[in-house]
Amino acid sequence: MVCGSNTRSGSGLQQPFLSGRREGNCDGIHVVEFDLNYSNYDGVATRSWKFAKYALRGITFALREDYDLIFCTSTPLTAGLPGIAASTMRRKPFVFEVRDLWPELPKAMGMTNPLLIGAMSVLEWASYRSAKACIGLAPGIVEGIRARGVKDNATVMIPNGCDLDIFKPDDAERPSIEGIPDDQFVALFAGAHGQANGLNAVLDAAAILKVQGRRDITLLLVGDGKLKPALKKRAADEDLDNVIFKDIMPKPGLSKVMQRADAGLMVLANIEAFYHGTSPNKFFDYIAGGLAVINNYPGWLADLIETHEAGITVPPENPAAFADALVRLANDKGETRAMGRRARALAEARFSRRELADRFVDCLEKVQAGATGAAKKEMLEQGAD
Repeated sequence: MVCGSNTRSGSGLQQPFLSGRREGNCDGIHVVEFDLNYSNYDGVATRSWKFAKYALRGITFALREDYDLIFCTSTPLTAGLPGIAASTMRRKPFVFEVRDLWPELPKAMGMTNPLLIGAMSVLEWASYRSAKACIGLAPGIVEGIRARGVKDNATVMIPNGCDLDIFKPDDAERPSIEGIPDDQFVALFAGAHGQANGLNAVLDAAAILKVQGRRDITLLLVGDGKLKPALKKRAADEDLDNVIFKDIMPKPGLSKVMQRADAGLMVLANIEAFYHGTSPNKFFDYIAGGLAVINNYPGWLADLIETHEAGITVPPENPAAFADALVRLANDKGETRAMGRRARALAEARFSRRELADRFVDCLEKVQAGATGAAKKEMLEQGAD
Protein backbone atom coordinates (compact mmCIF):
# COMPACT_ATOMS: atom_id res chain seq x y z
CA MET A 1 0.00 0.00 0.00
CA VAL A 2 1.45 3.32 -1.12
CA CYS A 3 0.14 6.37 0.72
CA GLY A 4 0.82 9.90 1.85
CA SER A 5 1.05 10.96 5.49
CA ASN A 6 -1.28 12.57 7.98
CA THR A 7 -0.41 13.74 11.47
CA ARG A 8 -3.93 13.01 12.76
CA SER A 9 -4.25 9.45 11.48
CA GLY A 10 -0.98 7.60 11.21
CA SER A 11 -0.11 4.78 8.83
CA GLY A 12 1.25 2.64 11.66
CA LEU A 13 4.88 3.29 10.71
CA GLN A 14 7.00 4.94 13.37
CA GLN A 15 10.52 5.23 11.96
CA PRO A 16 11.75 8.55 10.52
CA PHE A 17 11.44 9.32 6.82
CA LEU A 18 14.52 8.79 4.65
CA SER A 19 14.61 10.74 1.41
CA GLY A 20 10.92 11.51 1.85
CA ARG A 21 9.86 7.89 2.27
CA ARG A 22 9.52 5.17 4.87
CA GLU A 23 8.18 1.64 4.69
CA GLY A 24 7.41 -1.40 6.78
CA ASN A 25 4.80 -4.01 7.61
CA CYS A 26 1.56 -3.12 9.41
CA ASP A 27 -0.91 -5.92 10.16
CA GLY A 28 0.47 -8.01 7.32
CA ILE A 29 0.38 -5.17 4.79
CA HIS A 30 3.59 -3.78 3.32
CA VAL A 31 3.17 -0.01 3.60
CA VAL A 32 5.15 2.62 1.69
CA GLU A 33 4.50 6.09 3.08
CA PHE A 34 5.61 9.30 1.38
CA ASP A 35 6.33 12.36 3.51
CA LEU A 36 3.42 14.35 2.08
CA ASN A 37 1.28 15.54 4.95
CA TYR A 38 -2.19 16.34 3.61
CA SER A 39 -4.47 18.65 5.57
CA ASN A 40 -7.94 20.03 4.95
CA TYR A 41 -6.49 23.36 6.09
CA ASP A 42 -4.23 23.52 3.01
CA GLY A 43 -5.13 25.96 0.27
CA VAL A 44 -5.90 24.89 -3.30
CA ALA A 45 -2.35 25.53 -4.53
CA THR A 46 -0.75 23.59 -1.66
CA ARG A 47 -3.11 20.65 -2.03
CA SER A 48 -2.61 20.57 -5.81
CA TRP A 49 1.16 20.53 -5.38
CA LYS A 50 0.96 17.65 -2.88
CA PHE A 51 -1.39 15.72 -5.14
CA ALA A 52 1.03 16.18 -8.06
CA LYS A 53 4.04 15.08 -5.98
CA TYR A 54 2.20 12.00 -4.78
CA ALA A 55 1.20 11.10 -8.33
CA LEU A 56 4.76 11.48 -9.62
CA ARG A 57 6.22 9.38 -6.82
CA GLY A 58 3.45 6.85 -7.30
CA ILE A 59 4.26 6.61 -11.01
CA THR A 60 7.91 5.95 -10.20
CA PHE A 61 6.85 3.22 -7.79
CA ALA A 62 4.41 1.71 -10.29
CA LEU A 63 7.06 1.53 -13.03
CA ARG A 64 9.80 -0.02 -10.89
CA GLU A 65 8.28 -2.37 -8.35
CA ASP A 66 7.20 -5.98 -8.77
CA TYR A 67 3.45 -6.60 -8.45
CA ASP A 68 0.59 -8.33 -10.26
CA LEU A 69 -2.19 -5.72 -10.28
CA ILE A 70 -2.42 -2.02 -9.44
CA PHE A 71 -5.38 -0.56 -7.58
CA CYS A 72 -5.78 3.21 -7.28
CA THR A 73 -8.41 5.11 -5.35
CA SER A 74 -9.45 8.73 -5.74
CA THR A 75 -9.81 11.46 -4.62
CA PRO A 76 -7.95 13.30 -6.01
CA LEU A 77 -8.27 12.33 -9.65
CA THR A 78 -4.48 12.46 -10.01
CA ALA A 79 -4.36 9.27 -7.93
CA GLY A 80 -5.17 7.45 -11.16
CA LEU A 81 -1.92 8.51 -12.86
CA PRO A 82 0.19 5.62 -11.49
CA GLY A 83 -2.48 3.22 -12.75
CA ILE A 84 -2.47 4.80 -16.20
CA ALA A 85 1.32 4.53 -16.31
CA ALA A 86 1.33 0.91 -15.15
CA SER A 87 -1.40 -0.04 -17.61
CA THR A 88 0.08 1.63 -20.67
CA MET A 89 3.82 1.17 -20.07
CA ARG A 90 3.93 -2.18 -18.25
CA ARG A 91 0.57 -3.64 -19.30
CA LYS A 92 -0.33 -4.28 -15.68
CA PRO A 93 -4.06 -4.74 -14.93
CA PHE A 94 -5.42 -1.57 -13.33
CA VAL A 95 -8.54 -1.20 -11.17
CA PHE A 96 -9.71 2.34 -10.39
CA GLU A 97 -11.94 3.18 -7.42
CA VAL A 98 -13.84 6.43 -7.89
CA ARG A 99 -14.90 8.20 -4.70
CA ASP A 100 -16.06 11.44 -6.32
CA LEU A 101 -16.79 12.43 -9.91
CA TRP A 102 -14.20 14.89 -11.21
CA PRO A 103 -14.50 17.45 -12.75
CA GLU A 104 -18.26 17.32 -12.14
CA LEU A 105 -17.97 17.86 -8.38
CA PRO A 106 -15.42 20.74 -8.47
CA LYS A 107 -17.56 22.44 -11.13
CA ALA A 108 -20.65 22.07 -8.96
CA MET A 109 -18.74 23.63 -6.06
CA GLY A 110 -17.79 26.69 -8.08
CA MET A 111 -14.64 25.88 -10.05
CA THR A 112 -14.64 27.90 -13.28
CA ASN A 113 -11.04 27.67 -14.57
CA PRO A 114 -11.47 26.17 -18.07
CA LEU A 115 -7.89 24.88 -18.21
CA LEU A 116 -8.24 22.96 -14.94
CA ILE A 117 -11.65 21.63 -15.89
CA GLY A 118 -10.35 20.55 -19.29
CA ALA A 119 -7.31 18.83 -17.76
CA MET A 120 -9.53 17.01 -15.27
CA SER A 121 -11.83 15.84 -18.05
CA VAL A 122 -8.90 14.41 -20.00
CA LEU A 123 -7.47 12.72 -16.90
CA GLU A 124 -10.89 11.33 -15.98
CA TRP A 125 -11.34 9.85 -19.46
CA ALA A 126 -7.81 8.40 -19.48
CA SER A 127 -8.22 6.85 -16.02
CA TYR A 128 -11.50 5.15 -16.88
CA ARG A 129 -10.30 3.90 -20.25
CA SER A 130 -6.98 2.60 -18.90
CA ALA A 131 -8.64 0.63 -16.11
CA LYS A 132 -9.80 -2.95 -16.61
CA ALA A 133 -12.55 -2.24 -14.05
CA CYS A 134 -13.92 0.79 -12.24
CA ILE A 135 -15.47 0.69 -8.77
CA GLY A 136 -17.93 3.47 -7.93
CA LEU A 137 -18.93 4.20 -4.34
CA ALA A 138 -22.42 5.50 -5.12
CA PRO A 139 -25.10 5.06 -7.80
CA GLY A 140 -24.43 8.45 -9.35
CA ILE A 141 -20.72 7.71 -9.58
CA VAL A 142 -21.35 4.46 -11.43
CA GLU A 143 -23.72 6.28 -13.81
CA GLY A 144 -21.10 8.98 -14.38
CA ILE A 145 -18.42 6.41 -15.22
CA ARG A 146 -20.72 4.65 -17.69
CA ALA A 147 -21.66 7.99 -19.25
CA ARG A 148 -18.00 8.35 -20.22
CA GLY A 149 -18.24 5.22 -22.35
CA VAL A 150 -17.11 2.54 -19.90
CA LYS A 151 -18.98 -0.72 -20.44
CA ASP A 152 -21.53 -1.83 -17.87
CA ASN A 153 -19.66 -5.06 -17.14
CA ALA A 154 -16.50 -3.08 -16.36
CA THR A 155 -18.13 -1.06 -13.56
CA VAL A 156 -19.37 -2.16 -10.18
CA MET A 157 -20.81 -0.29 -7.20
CA ILE A 158 -19.17 -1.07 -3.86
CA PRO A 159 -20.02 1.67 -1.33
CA ASN A 160 -18.26 2.47 1.89
CA GLY A 161 -19.23 -0.11 4.48
CA CYS A 162 -20.18 -0.56 8.11
CA ASP A 163 -17.65 -1.69 10.69
CA LEU A 164 -20.15 -3.82 12.56
CA ASP A 165 -17.57 -5.11 15.03
CA ILE A 166 -16.40 -1.62 16.01
CA PHE A 167 -19.71 0.23 16.16
CA LYS A 168 -22.13 -1.76 18.28
CA PRO A 169 -25.32 -0.42 19.86
CA ASP A 170 -25.27 -0.85 23.62
CA ASP A 171 -28.30 0.49 25.45
CA ALA A 172 -26.89 -0.80 28.74
CA GLU A 173 -23.72 1.28 28.48
CA ARG A 174 -24.20 5.04 28.16
CA PRO A 175 -20.75 6.55 28.72
CA SER A 176 -20.57 10.17 29.80
CA ILE A 177 -19.16 12.84 27.51
CA GLU A 178 -17.23 15.71 29.06
CA GLY A 179 -19.24 18.93 28.94
CA ILE A 180 -22.60 17.24 28.23
CA PRO A 181 -25.06 16.40 31.04
CA ASP A 182 -26.14 12.77 31.06
CA ASP A 183 -29.82 13.64 30.58
CA GLN A 184 -29.25 15.54 27.31
CA PHE A 185 -30.49 14.36 23.93
CA VAL A 186 -27.29 14.24 21.84
CA ALA A 187 -27.21 14.57 18.04
CA LEU A 188 -23.76 13.69 16.70
CA PHE A 189 -21.93 14.84 13.58
CA ALA A 190 -18.66 12.96 13.03
CA GLY A 191 -16.64 14.02 10.01
CA ALA A 192 -14.78 16.76 8.18
CA HIS A 193 -15.59 20.41 8.85
CA GLY A 194 -15.09 21.74 5.34
CA GLN A 195 -16.97 23.66 2.67
CA ALA A 196 -18.65 20.54 1.31
CA ASN A 197 -20.08 19.58 4.69
CA GLY A 198 -22.38 22.58 5.07
CA LEU A 199 -22.17 22.60 8.87
CA ASN A 200 -23.65 26.06 9.19
CA ALA A 201 -26.94 24.20 8.78
CA VAL A 202 -26.32 22.59 12.18
CA LEU A 203 -25.62 25.95 13.77
CA ASP A 204 -28.75 27.42 12.15
CA ALA A 205 -30.81 24.66 13.77
CA ALA A 206 -29.03 25.22 17.07
CA ALA A 207 -30.00 28.90 17.01
CA ILE A 208 -33.67 27.99 16.50
CA LEU A 209 -33.56 25.43 19.31
CA LYS A 210 -32.13 28.05 21.64
CA VAL A 211 -34.89 30.52 20.78
CA GLN A 212 -37.41 27.76 21.48
CA GLY A 213 -35.85 27.13 24.87
CA ARG A 214 -34.92 23.51 24.11
CA ARG A 215 -32.07 23.26 26.57
CA ASP A 216 -32.34 19.46 26.53
CA ILE A 217 -30.81 19.03 23.05
CA THR A 218 -27.05 19.15 22.44
CA LEU A 219 -25.42 19.12 19.01
CA LEU A 220 -22.00 17.44 19.14
CA LEU A 221 -19.56 18.04 16.27
CA VAL A 222 -16.55 15.69 16.22
CA GLY A 223 -13.83 16.19 13.64
CA ASP A 224 -11.60 18.79 12.04
CA GLY A 225 -11.35 20.83 8.88
CA LYS A 226 -10.62 24.19 7.34
CA LEU A 227 -13.92 25.77 8.45
CA LYS A 228 -13.84 24.54 12.04
CA PRO A 229 -12.31 27.77 13.45
CA ALA A 230 -15.02 29.84 11.73
CA LEU A 231 -17.75 27.51 12.99
CA LYS A 232 -16.45 27.72 16.54
CA LYS A 233 -16.25 31.51 16.30
CA ARG A 234 -19.82 31.74 15.06
CA ALA A 235 -21.04 29.49 17.88
CA ALA A 236 -19.21 31.67 20.42
CA ASP A 237 -20.40 34.96 18.88
CA GLU A 238 -24.03 33.79 18.89
CA ASP A 239 -23.74 32.14 22.33
CA LEU A 240 -24.74 28.77 20.92
CA ASP A 241 -23.80 26.82 24.02
CA ASN A 242 -25.91 23.92 22.78
CA VAL A 243 -23.17 23.15 20.23
CA ILE A 244 -20.12 21.25 21.49
CA PHE A 245 -16.96 20.75 19.41
CA LYS A 246 -14.60 17.81 19.92
CA ASP A 247 -11.36 16.91 18.16
CA ILE A 248 -11.10 14.15 15.58
CA MET A 249 -10.75 10.70 17.14
CA PRO A 250 -10.07 7.13 15.96
CA LYS A 251 -13.04 4.85 15.37
CA PRO A 252 -12.76 2.90 18.66
CA GLY A 253 -13.03 6.18 20.57
CA LEU A 254 -15.81 7.41 18.31
CA SER A 255 -17.75 4.21 18.95
CA LYS A 256 -17.86 5.08 22.66
CA VAL A 257 -19.17 8.55 21.87
CA MET A 258 -21.74 7.00 19.57
CA GLN A 259 -23.02 4.80 22.39
CA ARG A 260 -23.89 7.99 24.25
CA ALA A 261 -25.43 9.73 21.23
CA ASP A 262 -29.11 9.47 20.31
CA ALA A 263 -28.97 10.46 16.63
CA GLY A 264 -26.47 10.97 13.82
CA LEU A 265 -26.40 14.04 11.59
CA MET A 266 -25.89 13.34 7.88
CA VAL A 267 -25.21 16.89 6.66
CA LEU A 268 -23.84 18.12 3.34
CA ALA A 269 -23.92 21.36 1.40
CA ASN A 270 -26.90 21.61 -0.95
CA ILE A 271 -25.07 20.64 -4.15
CA GLU A 272 -26.91 18.45 -6.64
CA ALA A 273 -23.76 16.46 -7.44
CA PHE A 274 -23.85 15.16 -3.85
CA TYR A 275 -27.36 13.75 -4.10
CA HIS A 276 -26.42 10.47 -5.76
CA GLY A 277 -22.65 10.90 -6.05
CA THR A 278 -21.32 10.52 -2.50
CA SER A 279 -20.85 7.63 -0.09
CA PRO A 280 -19.99 9.30 3.25
CA ASN A 281 -18.27 7.16 5.87
CA LYS A 282 -20.16 8.90 8.65
CA PHE A 283 -23.52 7.60 7.44
CA PHE A 284 -22.31 4.00 7.59
CA ASP A 285 -20.80 4.56 11.04
CA TYR A 286 -24.11 5.98 12.30
CA ILE A 287 -26.24 3.08 11.11
CA ALA A 288 -23.68 0.52 12.30
CA GLY A 289 -23.89 2.18 15.73
CA GLY A 290 -27.68 1.94 15.70
CA LEU A 291 -28.34 5.68 15.53
CA ALA A 292 -31.40 7.29 14.00
CA VAL A 293 -30.16 9.54 11.18
CA ILE A 294 -31.24 13.07 10.35
CA ASN A 295 -30.37 13.76 6.71
CA ASN A 296 -30.63 17.23 5.15
CA TYR A 297 -30.22 16.61 1.40
CA PRO A 298 -32.05 14.39 -1.12
CA GLY A 299 -30.55 11.44 -2.93
CA TRP A 300 -29.86 7.76 -2.52
CA LEU A 301 -29.05 7.92 1.19
CA ALA A 302 -32.23 9.89 1.90
CA ASP A 303 -34.15 7.23 -0.02
CA LEU A 304 -32.57 4.50 2.11
CA ILE A 305 -33.44 6.30 5.34
CA GLU A 306 -37.05 6.79 4.31
CA THR A 307 -37.53 3.29 2.89
CA HIS A 308 -36.13 1.60 6.00
CA GLU A 309 -37.58 4.15 8.46
CA ALA A 310 -34.10 4.62 9.90
CA GLY A 311 -34.41 8.33 10.65
CA ILE A 312 -35.79 11.58 9.29
CA THR A 313 -35.01 13.39 6.05
CA VAL A 314 -35.49 17.15 5.84
CA PRO A 315 -35.31 19.56 2.88
CA PRO A 316 -31.96 21.24 2.25
CA GLU A 317 -31.43 24.79 3.51
CA ASN A 318 -34.44 24.57 5.82
CA PRO A 319 -33.21 25.17 9.39
CA ALA A 320 -36.75 25.17 10.81
CA ALA A 321 -37.39 21.65 9.47
CA PHE A 322 -33.98 20.58 10.76
CA ALA A 323 -34.79 21.89 14.24
CA ASP A 324 -38.25 20.28 14.12
CA ALA A 325 -36.67 16.90 13.34
CA LEU A 326 -34.39 17.21 16.34
CA VAL A 327 -37.32 18.14 18.57
CA ARG A 328 -39.38 15.22 17.26
CA LEU A 329 -36.64 12.72 18.06
CA ALA A 330 -35.95 14.25 21.47
CA ASN A 331 -39.66 14.17 22.36
CA ASP A 332 -40.13 10.51 21.42
CA LYS A 333 -37.01 8.63 22.44
CA GLY A 334 -38.83 5.31 22.12
CA GLU A 335 -39.40 5.89 18.41
CA THR A 336 -35.85 7.24 18.09
CA ARG A 337 -34.47 3.99 19.49
CA ALA A 338 -36.74 2.03 17.14
CA MET A 339 -35.32 3.98 14.20
CA GLY A 340 -31.84 3.15 15.48
CA ARG A 341 -32.65 -0.56 15.57
CA ARG A 342 -33.89 -0.39 11.99
CA ALA A 343 -30.71 1.49 11.02
CA ARG A 344 -28.57 -1.28 12.51
CA ALA A 345 -30.64 -3.89 10.67
CA LEU A 346 -30.01 -2.00 7.42
CA ALA A 347 -26.28 -1.94 8.17
CA GLU A 348 -26.20 -5.68 8.76
CA ALA A 349 -28.32 -6.53 5.72
CA ARG A 350 -26.75 -4.27 3.11
CA PHE A 351 -23.45 -2.76 4.18
CA SER A 352 -21.38 -5.24 6.19
CA ARG A 353 -17.74 -4.37 5.62
CA ARG A 354 -16.85 -8.07 5.43
CA GLU A 355 -19.39 -8.79 2.69
CA LEU A 356 -18.39 -5.71 0.72
CA ALA A 357 -14.75 -6.75 1.07
CA ASP A 358 -15.63 -10.10 -0.48
CA ARG A 359 -17.18 -8.29 -3.45
CA PHE A 360 -14.09 -6.11 -3.71
CA VAL A 361 -11.74 -9.11 -3.71
CA ASP A 362 -13.95 -10.85 -6.26
CA CYS A 363 -13.63 -7.83 -8.57
CA LEU A 364 -9.82 -7.81 -8.28
CA GLU A 365 -9.57 -11.57 -8.82
CA LYS A 366 -11.73 -11.42 -11.95
CA VAL A 367 -9.56 -8.65 -13.39
CA GLN A 368 -6.37 -10.55 -12.56
CA ALA A 369 -7.74 -13.78 -14.00
CA GLY A 370 -8.75 -11.97 -17.19
CA ALA A 371 -5.32 -10.38 -17.51
CA THR A 372 -3.58 -13.72 -16.95
CA GLY A 373 -5.82 -15.42 -19.50
CA ALA A 374 -5.17 -12.71 -22.07
CA ALA A 375 -1.41 -12.96 -21.51
CA LYS A 376 -1.46 -16.74 -21.96
CA LYS A 377 -3.52 -16.39 -25.12
CA GLU A 378 -1.05 -13.85 -26.52
CA MET A 379 1.89 -16.13 -25.73
CA LEU A 380 0.19 -19.04 -27.50
CA GLU A 381 -0.55 -16.90 -30.53
CA GLN A 382 3.05 -15.66 -30.65
CA GLY A 383 4.25 -19.27 -30.40
CA ALA A 384 2.00 -20.26 -33.29
CA ASP A 385 3.40 -17.44 -35.40
